[in-house]
Amino acid sequence: MASVPSPYQTHIPLPSLSDETPLKHEAHLSEVPVHIVTHASQLPPEFLHPSSERQLVIGFDCEGVDLCRHGTLCIMQLAFPDAIYLVDAIQGGEMLVKACKPALESSYITKVIHDCKRDSEALYFQFGIKLNNVMDTQIAFSLIEEQEGRLRSPDDYISFVSLLADPRYCGISYLEKEEVRVLLRQDPKFWTYRPLSELMVRAAADDVRFLLYIYHKMTAKLNQRTLWYLEVRGALYCRCFCVNNNDYADWPSLPPVPDSLMMDGNAPEEEILSVLDVPPGKMGCVIGRRGATILSIKESCNAEILIGGSKGPPDKVFIIGPVRQVRKAEAMLRGRMLDIY
Repeated sequence: MASVPSPYQTHIPLPSLSDETPLKHEAHLSEVPVHIVTHASQLPPEFLHPSSERQLVIGFDCEGVDLCRHGTLCIMQLAFPDAIYLVDAIQGGEMLVKACKPALESSYITKVIHDCKRDSEALYFQFGIKLNNVMDTQIAFSLIEEQEGRLRSPDDYISFVSLLADPRYCGISYLEKEEVRVLLRQDPKFWTYRPLSELMVRAAADDVRFLLYIYHKMTAKLNQRTLWYLEVRGALYCRCFCVNNNDYADWPSLPPVPDSLMMDGNAPEEEILSVLDVPPGKMGCVIGRRGATILSIKESCNAEILIGGSKGPPDKVFIIGPVRQVRKAEAMLRGRMLDIY
């Protein structure tokens, strides 16, 4: 652990699986230090050297400038039950981030994150890190809604702010998030400035300090089938924007279907990621006016459809879901590409 006392403190909620009431700050929060890390020696040894003998669950997030393959990763936040570590990629540089590579790629460390796609893309293209073994709370939320029979729009993705506000998970408001968003709109280089201001430290810590609490709340709700879906979809979402020339052969294998699910005669269908190249000038046909075409295909297929968009890759469509549904979505999208304006 870091040997120098930290001047920064924050509060981490203590897991309370039986408590269904909204999070009460005074009763359920434990004060922990926030460490700014500029050298790998300041990180916990059990994180730097993953081991099957001491498996970890940590909260994880990244901050940066236009975070994607072309942007700049500035901070990685790691939330442990007893401390938060802000890994400063600006001052620590590539050497510090790559010291975290074994942990970020390890199957012995579960990384709890909300919407892993762009963070994974930045780590892969900027540092050669293949983010692995994530528990994505955005995916988990959708699976829980589906498991409990609640209908949702195919285009309905819960934000982190909305997830925190949900009384089933935290039931708190995160007003400071909007303050930081305003600052980012005014100055996109906000996360590059050093030394880190008190606001920057507080905002970075806030993005991860609730994740372990939410993890315990969500995993208590998920059954074995949806836990497998969560694991597989997390792996697919991590790699979806990380397009390479070898069909992801250098990435870890996808989690197999557990034997217990195979034995009941109702085994879940294999889930895959498909990447479609869109010919020049055809993306408008694929998306449709205000996204109407994509939405209609999502409604017809039990598959997720993602567009690279302005952050890229701009000429590709990513489809994630059961094999038959992905193939169906592919056929519909290819049909749209043949349409004439």
